[in-house]
Amino acid sequence: MPEVDISNDVILGIASLTLERIPGLEPISPPLAMPEVLTGKRAKGFKIERSGRDVTVNVTVSTEYGVNIRKVCEDAQKSIFENIEVMTGLSVKAVNITVQAVMIPKGS
Repeated sequence: MPEVDISNDVILGIASLTLERIPGLEPISPPLAMPEVLTGKRAKGFKIERSGRDVTVNVTVSTEYGVNIRKVCEDAQKSIFENIEVMTGLSVKAVNITVQAVMIPKGS
């Protein structure tokens, strides 16, 4: 059977769209790394690591003040994990979330 290659950009898109639907979390850019400077590719708050069909997603986020940080992060992990596996057939080994900041809710 022919192999289907799924680019990291597709995985990144799925993770990003999934995170947008989780209230209280927003991706933020981690410090700039040299490969990003050289290639011009920078994904706001996301890093995709692959080994064959195994995928690890690292997400750096800010959270709104007053939300249950553990709950919204667990919701995001579960949703990103499930959406990538269902849509791509790849095996998600981990979805790691780093909360780097707390923000004041929009409209406050």
